[in-house]
Amino acid sequence: MRYHLGWVDEQGQTQSGSAPLNFQSALALTSCEALGGDFQSALPVAASVDLVYNFTLVHGDVQAGRAEPGDRPSIWWVWGPAQAINAGDGLHALGRTTMMRLAQNDVPADRVLRAVGSLDQACLSLCEGQYMDLQFQDQMLVSSADYLDMIGRKAGALAACAAESAALTAGSTDNVCAQFAQMGRSMGMAWQIARDIDDLWGERGDGMTPSNVINKKKSLPLVHTLETASVSIKRELGAIYMKRVLEDSDIAKMIEILDNTDARQTSQAKAKELVEQALAGLGGVSQQGKDALAGLGQWAAEGGR
Repeated sequence: MRYHLGWVDEQGQTQSGSAPLNFQSALALTSCEALGGDFQSALPVAASVDLVYNFTLVHGDVQAGRAEPGDRPSIWWVWGPAQAINAGDGLHALGRTTMMRLAQNDVPADRVLRAVGSLDQACLSLCEGQYMDLQFQDQMLVSSADYLDMIGRKAGALAACAAESAALTAGSTDNVCAQFAQMGRSMGMAWQIARDIDDLWGERGDGMTPSNVINKKKSLPLVHTLETASVSIKRELGAIYMKRVLEDSDIAKMIEILDNTDARQTSQAKAKELVEQALAGLGGVSQQGKDALAGLGQWAAEGGR
């Protein structure tokens, strides 16, 4: 677990530097402050959702067969799938017990229990979303509504938990907590769309990313094209996706098709729309708080990591 979090190398030696704050954790701290609370009170929430998010990454690497998801080999590649699953389960358990540390910050017991319940529900929802995402890989046609439902669970649920638990920490009313949960869900969906765009086009914009070569994920740009493009383009994409293994030339052709249908711009516009919807539903927040949340939303819509 220390290795996955970037604290040590494969030999257990301490690593210099630190991992960047992830979106869900930043949302928890920003939400608490936006509601007039001290962000330090929400640190258990931020740490909890970070640990659970990393649990999904460890298991996701095993499911997708990603050997090097970032700047280092994945746990399963170094120690095997069994140890990776074990480490992922450990991260999940740590995330849950960390949420309980809200009690040490004088958060009332009933609110701590609600936050833990929110986390448990988020974990169930994100597992449902991951199930749908994996299932979509074997389907040629996936609707935009199905895709949005999937990311609402896979990414939106944990972000909703982060925002709602922060509101509980700040002592907000039930109505405000519900508003922040919905805000978090929409921002989490925008964040996932942006991540899917980055994963599809790659750092160079040519689609040469490991996840695309290994699997056949149905991200919004592809879903949009399959829904709106001409029959000939649908057939061309279908011919590519019917192959057992995608070659580099297939990925390049797919990116060319998506570029010609403005799929990337349309998906980016949807991410921005979700952020706007998230902020429009908030009440009782200071202008400074709204500005901070708006900045975070923009970061999410641009694929903030």
